[in-house]
Amino acid sequence: MSATEVLARFRAEVGAAVTRARRASGEIGERNAELRERTRDLAAQARARKVEPGARPTSGEVREAATGFRHDRGLAVEQVPDAAELTAPAPVETKPVATLGSAAVAGPSGQLPRVSDDDEDFSQSRILY
Repeated sequence: MSATEVLARFRAEVGAAVTRARRASGEIGERNAELRERTRDLAAQARARKVEPGARPTSGEVREAATGFRHDRGLAVEQVPDAAELTAPAPVETKPVATLGSAAVAGPSGQLPRVSDDDEDFSQSRILY
């Protein structure tokens, strides 16, 4: 083979390698973009404390490794609730129910009625307040 043929073959092989590398780079870029979008969605769900049914929690070891990775590279580490916090039932707020014989409330003057140990104290101050 002549030098011209060797050079042409070399250029063709380099061109094919560059084409394969560009194609692979594009595919990886698409996969990374999808992964970033999914991660962004998961972080938003964690911030909003919404978990999809059947979601598997990330293990503590993996969370620690990811946090360490980001710290080592000087990247921001967002604090999101762990799995126990996300899957815990929401606290139920109950409104206080007024019942007879409940504690007295301050009256118009801002004072509470006097407290007495007498169970038969039906004074007006107790009734009015």
